Amino acid sequence: TTVDHAMIHPVAVTYVHLVPRPLRTGVSNFFHNITGPSNVVNSLLQGKPSQAGDSLFRFLVNTTFGLGGLLDVATKIHIPDKSNDFGRTFATWGWTNSRYLELPVFGPRTVRDAVGMVGDIPLTPLPASRSLVGQVALRTINVVNIRAQLLSTDALRDGAFDDYRLLRDAWWQRRNYQIWGENGTDASGRL
Repeated sequence: TTVDHAMIHPVAVTYVHLVPRPLRTGVSNFFHNITGPSNVVNSLLQGKPSQAGDSLFRFLVNTTFGLGGLLDVATKIHIPDKSNDFGRTFATWGWTNSRYLELPVFGPRTVRDAVGMVGDIPLTPLPASRSLVGQVALRTINVVNIRAQLLSTDALRDGAFDDYRLLRDAWWQRRNYQIWGENGTDASGRL
């Protein structure tokens, strides 16, 4: 988290001060929308055709009527939102245990999720995402956007005995819930 304190946090604070909330919301919506094709494919690979249909419909509505995804029209018309990725697909297929790691720019992952990310990248509908430089640029913008949303949690982190452990455990708990819902694979939150 030295990188966070030295670079990401100050950039996120500047981003919040310079960019009005509606534009920051649009950036968040955009990054969520471009995961649509990956959501569709992974829902199908997990045997969830109804969820795949909802994801496809959300993507088409937000891309068309939401100005490329900057506006979340699909939520306003009550189209269900179920995110999905290859990491979840691999977990569903049986790769339940995986080591935690933190990747620069890409953030916390497991080995399984990092391998899954390789499958998700070609499904991103942006030509810039096809190259390593484009992917790093997009991920950097997304990381700053996410970090800006997490500025309110800084007080919790400042009081933590072990900042790394706090972040890792919170990430594990969230990821475990994303994949398994209320019935996680084990009490420790490890996948």
